[in-house]
Amino acid sequence: MKAVIEKIKGSKILTGITIAVILLLVALGAHALYAQHQARIAAKTLTLNGNVDLREVSLAFKNSDRIAEVLVEEGDKVTKGQVLARLDTQDLQYRIRITQSQMAAQQAAVDKLHNGTRQEDLAQAAAKYNAAVAERDFLQREYDRKANAFNTSGGKSVSQEALDDARARLDVAIAKAEEAQEANQLAIAGPRAEDVAAGEARLDSLKNQLDQEKYTLSQSELTAPQDGVVRSRLLEPGDMASPQKPVFRISLNTKKWVRVYVKESDLGKLHEGSEARVYIDSYPDKAIEGQVGYISSTAEFTPKNVETNDLRPALLYEVRVYVDDPDNRLRMGMPATVRIAL
Repeated sequence: MKAVIEKIKGSKILTGITIAVILLLVALGAHALYAQHQARIAAKTLTLNGNVDLREVSLAFKNSDRIAEVLVEEGDKVTKGQVLARLDTQDLQYRIRITQSQMAAQQAAVDKLHNGTRQEDLAQAAAKYNAAVAERDFLQREYDRKANAFNTSGGKSVSQEALDDARARLDVAIAKAEEAQEANQLAIAGPRAEDVAAGEARLDSLKNQLDQEKYTLSQSELTAPQDGVVRSRLLEPGDMASPQKPVFRISLNTKKWVRVYVKESDLGKLHEGSEARVYIDSYPDKAIEGQVGYISSTAEFTPKNVETNDLRPALLYEVRVYVDDPDNRLRMGMPATVRIAL
């Protein structure tokens, strides 16, 4: 009986060993099959490593003046048209008011030119002309009288000096009468066309100057050109702004891409529009869909921040894989892995 029991135990151990060996062989076979499957997938997939890139814009004021306000901080989300900073505009507002006053005065002058001479001015000019004519006629009669007496008496009743004095006063009165006549005619004729044109041109010049100053005032606010995120705040209130000095650097919420580098032997396997999947360390199991959008036509040395399986100094070709990132998971400079089905 004891021998039978020992025989049964030995049989069970042998069976267990057999089962274990079979399971091990099955596992090794499955692993081999999986490895073969992965190898086939790898042969049909091009895996590349690169970094996330996106479009940025540096914002600077168009005018040169001191910054009065900075309204956003680094990391703030901004929307298109949002005011980000303002310049000190006090001096510009003073100049606008001065120009407005000059324009009002010139408008009055142009209106006066268009309205012509007033009736009161016409009457005054006519009165001066009549007075000058009366004075001239009076002195003409006085001179004629003295000249007749001089000629009749042979210079005894009226001296030559008195006659010359009368003649001089008559000549002055004649000149004044002619001057008054011309002034009266000018008053009747009104302003010359050239004067009207000159006045209107001066008014137009002031209007253009005012428009320019108002446009300059409108440029004193720095606004966001598109939706994005403030990456850098480069100037502060009190700093002197100029077109050459950016105030902000903004990352735009437009299409993002991953910059990768491809060996020449793999370059022919790619074409614009090839579908791609992008993976990042933060979400290793969540692929971000993308496509190849740019393939460089010239080779270059691989940047040191790009990890490749080849030597770093190898000449590779730049490829950009554009992605849609509605969840905003990708950040500037973030390392990423790109898998492209061949």
